[in-house]
Amino acid sequence: MSRNYIAKRIAKEFRDGMYVNLGIGIPTESANYIPEGTHVYLQTENGGLMFGPKPKRGESDPDLANAGAEPITMLPGGSVFDVATSFAMIRGGHIDMTVVGALEVDESGSVASWKIPGKLLTGMGGAMDLLYGCKRVVVAMTHTDKYGNSKIKKKCSLPLTAAAVVDLIITDKAVFSIGTGGLYLEELAPGVTSSEVVQLTEGTITNISDWA
Repeated sequence: MSRNYIAKRIAKEFRDGMYVNLGIGIPTESANYIPEGTHVYLQTENGGLMFGPKPKRGESDPDLANAGAEPITMLPGGSVFDVATSFAMIRGGHIDMTVVGALEVDESGSVASWKIPGKLLTGMGGAMDLLYGCKRVVVAMTHTDKYGNSKIKKKCSLPLTAAAVVDLIITDKAVFSIGTGGLYLEELAPGVTSSEVVQLTEGTITNISDWA
């Protein structure tokens, strides 16, 4: 339920004509909810442009996958290319928005997404390039970790992927924009109260009094 909510909410950020990079996991699922009449060009950093919804079971092509090795479909007119070309698009500022997952985000818009000391993870991948190279950065993740701890911090405690880059945070509880004053509550998820969000958020919400 929460994954579907987050994926659908991500899709509301799509604007007609955008070039968008979707991170693995929940962000990729937003490709299933692109609003009717909105045309976006989805890019994957391993070398693909104009991919479509997730293939149905049994219909995936082993030669078509995103950066997380998840199967994808290609739309008519789509193309595949080498990684150098893909990162030239990203570093050259040609991608309008990236949507990534994270382990932590803080109230200054910094992101930690690649390393937990003492645990073996797959590494940073292209995340740093995406976070600094794309025009708009959206983080999509669950609001808390599996222990119930807030993933929205006053200051990230894990090694950073990028500092002060996030524009919007979408979780299963709420949506926040980040400005010079820090976290700004934009929306509550259905059935979620402002007091619940305050309880689950370590970072300071600057406009929480407006939701009381």
